[in-house]
Amino acid sequence: MAVATAEKRPPAATRRGPLHWLGRLVRALLLLGLGYFIACTLLLIAYRFIHPPLTMVQAQRWVESWGADEPYTFRYQPVDAETMALVARQAAVASEDARFYTHGGIDWIELERAREDARQRGTAPRGASTITQQLVKNLFLTTHRSYLRKGLEVPLTYLAEFVLPKERILTLYLNVVEWGPGVYGLDEAAAYHYSTSARALSRDQAARLVACLPAPRDRRPRDMSRTAARIQTRMRQMGW
Repeated sequence: MAVATAEKRPPAATRRGPLHWLGRLVRALLLLGLGYFIACTLLLIAYRFIHPPLTMVQAQRWVESWGADEPYTFRYQPVDAETMALVARQAAVASEDARFYTHGGIDWIELERAREDARQRGTAPRGASTITQQLVKNLFLTTHRSYLRKGLEVPLTYLAEFVLPKERILTLYLNVVEWGPGVYGLDEAAAYHYSTSARALSRDQAARLVACLPAPRDRRPRDMSRTAARIQTRMRQMGW
């Protein structure tokens, strides 16, 4: 009499379908995202007390320089708030983010105004990034525009506002922002463009430097007379 034999089942690994591997991918991405935000949080806590040794935008520019014909000179020397001219800090707020001290990281009022202006003119909305948004972009992201970058920028902005005092955010921003090819930070910008220090900047020099920030690799302070004048007018309107 023949003995019935149990049907052999394939190994578990061969029974795993697309949903199983999709689930593993999603879990891996979630863990990667969690690790990224934990790392950013720890760095922001450290940056309350120390200057960033390097930023993502600085690293991006260095990599981009590999294919350039001209040699790339990296100029970056962060300084404390006390060694920055007060007029430079005021000019940055007046020009880049007038509600810096009152918003929570993202200026929704300015964003709505930008959308309304674009709707009336039939153009794309102008940029309305706050100083905090620009800081986290420089520290942890890149200049490349994408939905992924914007998706990361929003929670990182609120994280920075939670971890860092406003004055520290402004100091970090002025220390890491790009001010010309390979030129990073207010002190290096002052030396590069005016052969002086961040502490010794005049009101006009500070306004001209800040006027370059929307396009720092293309603009030069000597060409920013009209924009610098508008910035100084705004400073006076803000009581500075």
